[in-house]
Amino acid sequence: MGEYDGSGGEVGVELSRVRQLWHLLEPLHAVLYYAPEVFAEAAALGHDTGERWPTYFPYRAAPLGPVGAERVTSAFYSFSPRMVAEHVGSAWSVASPEAMVEARLRGIDGAYRAIFGDRTDSAELAEAAALARRAAEAANTAGRPLAAANAALEWPKAPHLQLWHAATILREHRGDGHTAALLVAGLDPVESLVSFAAIGAASVERFESRGWSAEQWSAARDRLSARGLVEEDGTATEVGRALRLRVEQDTDRLAAAPWQSLGPEGVGRLADLLGEFWVAVLSSGLLPSETTLGIGKV
Repeated sequence: MGEYDGSGGEVGVELSRVRQLWHLLEPLHAVLYYAPEVFAEAAALGHDTGERWPTYFPYRAAPLGPVGAERVTSAFYSFSPRMVAEHVGSAWSVASPEAMVEARLRGIDGAYRAIFGDRTDSAELAEAAALARRAAEAANTAGRPLAAANAALEWPKAPHLQLWHAATILREHRGDGHTAALLVAGLDPVESLVSFAAIGAASVERFESRGWSAEQWSAARDRLSARGLVEEDGTATEVGRALRLRVEQDTDRLAAAPWQSLGPEGVGRLADLLGEFWVAVLSSGLLPSETTLGIGKV
């Protein structure tokens, strides 16, 4: 039996598969923020690459165009406005959004070739790219600004770059839906992080990378405590855990629709094809062992 996508239509793909595909595709997208080849492209344009944030924000926000910090803060949701302003305020004077879009593809080309070797041009990767593209092109981007901005970009010609572009559209589609689920749950940007840390999705120290001050974090914890969602020590109450479970379930449902275009067999085939490339990315050592996404923990 299928499951429902929350809009009244039956999805022929189990929600556990929807989550599995996110787990498999997210690392393929995230190479953008950690690979030395991508940092090199940003450095060539004049960006500081001493740490990842000065390139993270313009690389991820570039499809939105030359927008200011307020627009980026709205779309990224859980980052502090101060942190966004610090890294977006002058970003477009260093390099235009169009230049950043081109640079990230050049960087991903080099990174994928370094990670996958000869498998970059394999028939299996090309098949995976074609399946992922079908799902990405089926994604409804209404009300999803980051997904829409990436979907509006021209598709790269090389299969491995198509795979990365599809992974990017699909992860931003999911992320936009996650923001909607947080809004429905009544969790503001910093509360969304505090409540996620409260269920053990990642350490508080890891979530501090989103730029909120200790005072802002403490105030958010107090607000959640007043709602009966966290204990005094910051761990989630039963009610708090139930709320976060509902957020994750809603996120999965909102992310399900693009996979209907593949059906159960296509989704299963894509999952099988992605396995070796997922392992290669994780084995590269580029990605951190702990992230703020809670993959594998929620």
